[in-house]
Amino acid sequence: MSDDLKNILSNLNNEIEQDKLLEYLNRQLTEKDQHALESQMNDDAFMSDAMDGLQQMSNKQNVPLIVTELNSGLQKQLDKNKSRRKKRKAGPDATVYYTIITLLILVVIGFVVIRMFVNK
Repeated sequence: MSDDLKNILSNLNNEIEQDKLLEYLNRQLTEKDQHALESQMNDDAFMSDAMDGLQQMSNKQNVPLIVTELNSGLQKQLDKNKSRRKKRKAGPDATVYYTIITLLILVVIGFVVIRMFVNK
């Protein structure tokens, strides 16, 4: 089976082997194994929904193509969000500038005050 199909199923319950899930989709499991897998799927709602969606597909050969399209679309969306976050963090915060200016003013005032007392 395609590695892309295994990747989409990798985020599901780690206790269930991916090959068993693929065999379940292709109806290649024994009745005992099928029943055991279904009872495990009942405990995980996300996996159950994912398997229901995959089972409803009429043409199983299109699954790898759909997975590739989904992965590329998600990657583009994640890259766009990442670039937005980088743009927000690009410049230093305004409080840094205000703090530096305040410290410089205090240093200048301190210098002037000390200079006035030394010259008297």
